[in-house]
Amino acid sequence: MTARILILPGDGIGPEVTAAGVAVLKAIARIDGHDFALAEAPIGGAALRAGLPPLPPDTLKAAQESRAILLGAVGDPAFDHHPPGQRPESALLQVRSALGLFANLRPARVWPGLEHSGPLKPEVLAGTDLLVVRELTGGLYYGEPRGMAEDGRSAVNTLRYSVDEIARVAHRACALARTRRRRVVSVDKANVLEVSRLWRETVTAVAMEYPDVSLSHEYVDAAAMKLAMSPASFDVLVMENLFGDILSDEAGAICGSLGLLPSASLGDGPGLFEPVHGSAPALAGRNVANPIGAIASVALMLDHALGLPAEARRVTRAIEAALRSGLRTADLAEPGRPACSTTDFTAAVLEHLQLQPS
Repeated sequence: MTARILILPGDGIGPEVTAAGVAVLKAIARIDGHDFALAEAPIGGAALRAGLPPLPPDTLKAAQESRAILLGAVGDPAFDHHPPGQRPESALLQVRSALGLFANLRPARVWPGLEHSGPLKPEVLAGTDLLVVRELTGGLYYGEPRGMAEDGRSAVNTLRYSVDEIARVAHRACALARTRRRRVVSVDKANVLEVSRLWRETVTAVAMEYPDVSLSHEYVDAAAMKLAMSPASFDVLVMENLFGDILSDEAGAICGSLGLLPSASLGDGPGLFEPVHGSAPALAGRNVANPIGAIASVALMLDHALGLPAEARRVTRAIEAALRSGLRTADLAEPGRPACSTTDFTAAVLEHLQLQPS
């Protein structure tokens, strides 16, 4: 396997967790004889600090020419006063749109040894292994018209979806369900929103092409409650952009920490892989961030972008082994128990990777 991979460390703890992901990529390449050509580019606040726009043209060009992209995080409070299109976070919306990344995959599962780390009782959390498929390039985040009134006393955002936009993410969700437990829940607000009624009609029509996959529908408020009360009842959930942003974070909190969550943003070209925890500027430079989300994002990259599912499974097993050894970063450590550093946990994952047969 030969592949060009772009690394976008970004802001806050992004450089620290992407360093963990890069170390794992290099280990997999060395162990299995792959040739991963890694390049790095600025994005977000890091680009702004260099006098560049949040998504520099050279960074976008490098992304378009890569097989996959590993992103750390974007977000820097030093630029919160900038207009929306000039803030670090705008780079994410721009790169998703430019690369056509319409399907965001956010798996959430209970890692071994972390059954007591979340807010739910272990018996409620037991068996949780779900996947949120979020539509990523439509809805309120992109709809027009949008903006603030000149007098600052009102604002508007537009929720807009087409049949084609809904159908392509529904197809992706159903296809993914075929690799799992073959159950899809479509989340909407069809009792109130016309857009949600179109969403429900379209997903229902798409699901008819997958007779081996069962489809059900939930209103978003009911789905949010069910996630907290019975998370193990879900397999694949598919939903529009805003609902997916919110419910995927809820799923992560249920499982113990946002630091555990990877993500993949997929279209028809290069995929973007990133942990979902954000830049966490208060933790930056302290070597305390949880690298699991970034390392698990590398596993998603190996599987979905590079066609290396066996290598992806080995990365996942290495994370599991590190957790079974008792290592916990600060976000997971129980009160009174020692916490390990970002680099210590990464070193444990690398050690367990070496111990596994290739």
